[in-house]
Amino acid sequence: MKHLYTLVAIALTTNFCFAQSKISGTILDEKSLPMEFVPVILKMSKDSTLVKGAITNEQGKFDFENVALGSYFAEVSYLGYNTYYSPIFEYDGKITNLAQINMTENTKVMDEVVVTATRAIIEVKADRTIFNVQGTINSAGQNGINLLRKAPGVVVDNNNNINVLGRSGVLVYVDGKRLPLTGEDLTNYLQSLTAEQIDRIDIITSPGAKYEAQGNAGIIDIRLKKDQNLGTNGTISTNIGHGRYGSANANLSLNHRNKMMNIFGNTGGYWADNWNRMIFTNYQNQLRLEETNIFVNNNNGQNARFGIDFFLTKKSTIGFLVNVGKNYNDLESDTKMLIYPSDTSTRIDSILLSPNTGTGKRTQSTANLNYAYTGTKNKVSIDIDYGKYDNFSDNFQPNYYYNEDHTTLKSQRINTYSTPVIIGIGTAKIDWETNLFGGSFGAGAKYSDVRTDNTFLFFDVINNSNVRNDQRSNEFFYTEKVSAGYLSYNRKINEKWSLVSGLRAEQTDAQGDLNAFIPSLEAPPVIFDYLSWFPSGGLTYSYKPEHQFSLNYTSRINRPDYNVLNPFREQLSELSYSKGNENLRPEIVKNVELGYTLNYMYAFKLGYSRTDDQITRLIGPDEKDPRAGFISWDNLATQDLYVASASLPFNINKWWEMYVNATVSYTNNQADYGTDGKVDVQAGNYSVFQQSTFSLGKGFKGEISGWYSGPGVWGGVFIYEPQYSLDLGLQRKFLKEKLNARLSVQDVTFQSGWSGESNFNGLRGVGRGNWDSRRANLSLSYSFGNDKVKSRNRKTGIESEDKRVSK
Repeated sequence: MKHLYTLVAIALTTNFCFAQSKISGTILDEKSLPMEFVPVILKMSKDSTLVKGAITNEQGKFDFENVALGSYFAEVSYLGYNTYYSPIFEYDGKITNLAQINMTENTKVMDEVVVTATRAIIEVKADRTIFNVQGTINSAGQNGINLLRKAPGVVVDNNNNINVLGRSGVLVYVDGKRLPLTGEDLTNYLQSLTAEQIDRIDIITSPGAKYEAQGNAGIIDIRLKKDQNLGTNGTISTNIGHGRYGSANANLSLNHRNKMMNIFGNTGGYWADNWNRMIFTNYQNQLRLEETNIFVNNNNGQNARFGIDFFLTKKSTIGFLVNVGKNYNDLESDTKMLIYPSDTSTRIDSILLSPNTGTGKRTQSTANLNYAYTGTKNKVSIDIDYGKYDNFSDNFQPNYYYNEDHTTLKSQRINTYSTPVIIGIGTAKIDWETNLFGGSFGAGAKYSDVRTDNTFLFFDVINNSNVRNDQRSNEFFYTEKVSAGYLSYNRKINEKWSLVSGLRAEQTDAQGDLNAFIPSLEAPPVIFDYLSWFPSGGLTYSYKPEHQFSLNYTSRINRPDYNVLNPFREQLSELSYSKGNENLRPEIVKNVELGYTLNYMYAFKLGYSRTDDQITRLIGPDEKDPRAGFISWDNLATQDLYVASASLPFNINKWWEMYVNATVSYTNNQADYGTDGKVDVQAGNYSVFQQSTFSLGKGFKGEISGWYSGPGVWGGVFIYEPQYSLDLGLQRKFLKEKLNARLSVQDVTFQSGWSGESNFNGLRGVGRGNWDSRRANLSLSYSFGNDKVKSRNRKTGIESEDKRVSK
C-alpha cells in the first residue's frame, strides 16, 4: 500500500501548466432534470451569424471552445420545447459560465407535422472519432465484433484481435466501463451485443492522463442506447440471421426513473452456430505439411445487467450496478494434415486426422458501488469494484496417423485435457476535478489487485482410461497489484491557442508461479516490480473557426493478458499448438498525432508511434518433433508505425449521403532472438471504408457500404493479402416509428476472408481462411413507454483490468 499512499500524495500536489478557456452552460427541463443530446448554437449578436454548435452531455452541460473575442448569444431549439434565446453577452477570452437554462414545454398540438433528424454516421472530435451505429442501416443483424469491422480506422484480424490505426493492444469499454474479457471470451461477449442495443462507438486514439495507461492503441468505448426524462420505458428487440448456419438473439431493456431514484436493467440471450476454416501449408525441416482445420462452434448464453441510483441531492448520487453472464459452447473441429517427406515431394508419407470435441462454460459477475458529486466548481467520483471470472473447458483430442491411401492405421495417440481458470479482481479509485486559476485541474488515484489461478490437467487415454501425464500437467498462479495516480491541467492560452497536459504514474508489483507436478520441472517465480511514468499533452491552434489544428502526445503501457502469461499448450492436434510465455514484458508505446479539421467536417490525421517490447504472436517449429509447429508470444525489440487518415462526409444531394474514411500506414518490426530467429519486417497498408445512405421515399431507406484493405502485417511476421466486403441494407419504421425493421445482407461477394504468409525461425507458412461472413439478417426492435427516460451512465473502477482476463 505504500505505493498507493505515495501516488495519492502526488495526485493531491498541484503542478500546473496552461488550461483551456471556454463558454459553458447547463440546460435543465421544467423538473430541473438535466437534458442530454440537446443542440446549442452560438451566434454573433450583430447579425445572428452562426459561430459554433454544441451538444449537451449527460449532466446537461455544453461547452463552446476556441471562440474569438466578441459579442454573442446562445440559441436552444429542441423538439417539444419552446426555443430559448440567451441574453447578449461579451466574451473576453476567459472562462464564461452562462446562466442556467430552464427549457419550457411547447403546449401547442401539432397535427400532420413530421420532424426528422439524423446524426452523421461519423463525427470527428478533438480526442475521438464517433461511429454512430444507429445512423447505419447495415448494422441490422450485426453484432459488436462485426460492427467494429466497419468502424473507421479499426481492423479486426483473422484471430479477432482488434487494431486501431495499425496498433494492437486496444482496450474495449462498454458505457465507460472496461470489459472483463479478451480473446475468445471478448469475441463471445461482443457477439452477444446486437446492433439494436448499441448507440455509437467512440474510438479514442490519444487518451489523457485520467484514463488508464493500459492499452497502447487507445480505447474503443461502445455506448449503449440511453433515454432522457421521468417515467418508464423499454425496448424489446430480436434478430434472426442465416448464412452457412443460423443465429438468433433477443434482448429486453427496462428503465424507471422518478425524482428519488432510477432503476434500470436489461437481459438478453443469444444462440449461434459459428463456422470457421483455416488452411495452412508449412515448410520446415525439409518437410511439407498441408493442414486443413474446420471448426463448428455452437455458442449460446445469457447476460443481464441491473442497477439502481439514488439521488441524494441535486448534486450527489450513489449507485449500485451488477453485471452477470453465462456462456456455453460446444466445439467440433476436424484437423487433417498431409505430411510429405520433403518440400518438393508429391508422395505422402502419412496423414494425421484429429477430430476434436470440446465443451466450455464461462461465467462472469461484477459489482460496482459508485458515489458521484457534481458541483459548480468541483466534481468527485468514487468507485469500489469486484469481479469474478470462471472458465471451465474440457477437450477430447484423438490423433490418428494413416498411410498414404488412408487404408491403414499406422499409429494413434489419444489425449484429453481440462483447463479450469479462476480470476478475481478488486479495485478502488477516486477522481476529482475543480476549476483552478482559470482552467480545469484534475487529480485521482487507483489501486487494483488481481489474482489468477490456472490449472492444466493433461491425460493420456490408455485402454479407455485417462492417465494424468505429469510431464505435461501443472498449475500457474499470477498475482498483480497496481497503484496509480494522475494529475491533469488544461487551459486556453489565448483566443487561438490552448493546451492540455497530464502526468500519470503506475507502480506494478506482479509475480507468476509455475508449479509442476514433477519436482524436477519446477521453475523459479517470475517477478515484476517497476514504476512507470506516462506524460501526455496537446496543443490546439485555431487559425480560423473553420481551420483547426491539433498536436497530441501520449505514452502508454500494455501489460500482457493474464492467460497469455500462462505457458500451457493448447492444441489443435499434437502437431499444431499454441502456448503462452510467463516471461513476457509489458510493452511501452509513445504516440504523436497531428490533426487538421476543415469546416468542422473534414478531418485529417498524421501519426507516429514507437513501441518498445511489442507483444506479438510468432509461429515457429517445435524443438523436439520436426513435424510440429506452434504459435507463441514474445516481445519484439521495437515497432515503428507511421499512419495517415482522412474522414470525409459528403451530402451528394437531398436523398444521398456518403461517408468515406481512408487510412494509409507503414510498419517496421525489428527483433533479434539469436539462434531462435530474427524479425526484420516492413509492410505498408491502405484501407478504405465507404457508406452511402439513400432516402427511397415512402419511409424506406437503403444503404450500400463496404471496405477494402490492402496488404499489411499482423503480429510480428504474418504478411496478409488484400481483403474486402460489400454490404446491402433496407430499413423502414412502422407504428409511429416505434417498430424498426431492418433487412441486410453482409459480405455479398464472400471476400472478407484472409490469406497471407509468415517466415520465421526456419518455418515458412502460407495460410488462408474465412468464416460465416456472408449472411442475411432480419432485425426487429420495438420501443414502448416514455421514450425520454434516462439511466445514469458511469464508469467503474474495474475497467482497467477487465480486458486482460483471458486470451
